[in-house]
Amino acid sequence: MPGLSTDFIDVRRDWAHLAAFPATQRSKLAVYRAVTEGIEVIVHPAFEPERSNPKEGTYFWSYAIRIRNLGEVTVQLRARHWEITDANGRVEHVRGPGVVGEQPILKPGESFNYSSGCPLTTSQGMMVGRYEMVASDGRRLLVEIPAFSLDMPDARRVMH
Repeated sequence: MPGLSTDFIDVRRDWAHLAAFPATQRSKLAVYRAVTEGIEVIVHPAFEPERSNPKEGTYFWSYAIRIRNLGEVTVQLRARHWEITDANGRVEHVRGPGVVGEQPILKPGESFNYSSGCPLTTSQGMMVGRYEMVASDGRRLLVEIPAFSLDMPDARRVMH
């Protein structure tokens, strides 16, 4: 897809807010990155054992996201669309305005960090999505959120 690059990055170079994750989880955090039209999205998902109950089929993941404007114009995040898939192949679409109750405006070089969570009834799944943004020059941007795995540590991996 033109304008989209997805790869792994070094989590140590920034992201001080990851200190909120327990030290035992920080060392195991996967990092996913996408850049679309000068907007970088980095995602760090983490399984939350204290909010999960596998015996009852309840699994919960938190994820921290940083959105950074690498471009030359100011942008505003207006909406989000998530596609959440569980281990049984069930897909849920989540759409809404902004993120965590905000529609942040990012000038060139600025970033916005937030955390949220996702419950599933299976021990693994995946999320992918996009943000709808509007640039100060009037362009509408569809910014990719990289696909990322929701895996319970030590769970048997299943290919979908």
